Amino acid sequence: MSPPVTPQAQLQSFLDKYDPAVAELGVAVLEKLRPFAPGATEMVYDNYNFLVVGFAPGDRPSEAVFSLAFTPRWVSLCFLQDGADLPDPDGLLEGAGKVARHIKLHDPATVDAPAVQALLKIAVERARVGFDPSASRRLVIRSVSKKQRPRRP
Repeated sequence: MSPPVTPQAQLQSFLDKYDPAVAELGVAVLEKLRPFAPGATEMVYDNYNFLVVGFAPGDRPSEAVFSLAFTPRWVSLCFLQDGADLPDPDGLLEGAGKVARHIKLHDPATVDAPAVQALLKIAVERARVGFDPSASRRLVIRSVSKKQRPRRP
């Protein structure tokens, strides 16, 4: 009998479908996002279009504050709660969504930019449910689509 597959091993198998540069970018960005969401439940969706890792304070996907979406050429940092109302004086947010907006990331250092750091802090402050720093971070695989678009360009 083989040992159970851990969520971390599953996430790695999803990342292995991507070009190594995109996978490495995403892993680096995930590490940079974790301090903004202490005690988060990281919800993983390997969907038809994208691999997505959402950061929520608990088990409800609707409470996710931000997520990282992997595309074949880059990753996008998505703001999921009232993204249209986040103050964005530098015009970083893309998309015309009334709820969610995103920033395309081609380099993990982008997350270190003061404007991106400010957006993350404000998103966390405005979250409907706050993160519990005393909770342990959890990685949960929420769904895996059998049929998927190509993960490489």
